Amino acid sequence: MFFKYFVYNLATDRYKGFFPAVIKFFLFLLSLIYGLIIKVLILFYRIKPYRLKCKVISVGNITLGGTGKTVLVEFIARYLKEKGHKVAILSRGYGRRPARYSVPRTQYDNMGDEPFMLQQNLKDIPVIVDSNRIRAAELAMRDYNADTVILDDGFQQWRIRKDLDIVAVYAGGGFGNRRLIPRGILREPLSSLKRADVFVLASTDLSPHDRQVKELLSKINARAESFESVHSPEGFYKMESQKEILDPEILKGETVALVCGIGNPDSFKNLIAGMGIIIGLSFVFPDHHRYSEKDWEHIAGESQDKNINTVVTTQKDAVRISSLGLNRYGVDIFVLRVELKIKTDEQKFYNRLLRVYSL
Repeated sequence: MFFKYFVYNLATDRYKGFFPAVIKFFLFLLSLIYGLIIKVLILFYRIKPYRLKCKVISVGNITLGGTGKTVLVEFIARYLKEKGHKVAILSRGYGRRPARYSVPRTQYDNMGDEPFMLQQNLKDIPVIVDSNRIRAAELAMRDYNADTVILDDGFQQWRIRKDLDIVAVYAGGGFGNRRLIPRGILREPLSSLKRADVFVLASTDLSPHDRQVKELLSKINARAESFESVHSPEGFYKMESQKEILDPEILKGETVALVCGIGNPDSFKNLIAGMGIIIGLSFVFPDHHRYSEKDWEHIAGESQDKNINTVVTTQKDAVRISSLGLNRYGVDIFVLRVELKIKTDEQKFYNRLLRVYSL
């Protein structure tokens, strides 16, 4: 965990000085090799992409870290379902315990946190977890009569021909130092954004840099349509009673301990602070972190030392926390549910989604 955190901080230039500079040089050399491999793979797979017998909408990103991708997948799936389409979500299931074949899953351990969260929120839409998306899509069509599959984290699925390629971009972070991993946070060269049909900028209400990001995207790909989005608090629920959604203002003015292990913890902090909640303590873990009893002994102990009895976390984190049985630690755990809203040209975004069915 420490090594991953250390390399990420180097890639985002948080570490300065002579020793980090030496390591960054070697990371830069590795990024050149990585970039060459990526370009070869893209060229190879895009020679003759596989055409599925259903509509394919990809929602992905080009960077490490949180871009609001999963919330966007949920938003799109709900809308298409309301419009009468039979939708299935296909996910690789990062961090899961792999199975030997593709099946709908029911547990966090064999789904991964993001797919499991989607399945909890979208009970009538199948979420199929498989590293082989083509196999997963065939299952979706065969067992669920799906006419549409949504590729969660699908921008790097070069093998599959897509009807709509949506790229989520965090407005506050942009593309870091614009270098490939491991020297930067780019999963592909910025030129790959020319493949995108739609850009969705996330958390534009929390960032003063969204205009610069939009201008850069326009320079790279003037053909793609851009939309701004915000993550709006839907409400809280207590860890032990997920069905009861509480008012978003229930913790206003309260001092809480923040706990999160997500790709973009700053956006979560800003969202909570913007709700008028006082952050007395903040515990930040790596993305997809598997929480342990030791973690919570530390969190509860630090909180109680400061007379803080309320912990606030994300729904994605709650998936990884719920199995630990934390009632004995004497803190109330509130989970924030958020919903995505298209800030401008909402109907235009819906029209762009529906246009895939007229192709």
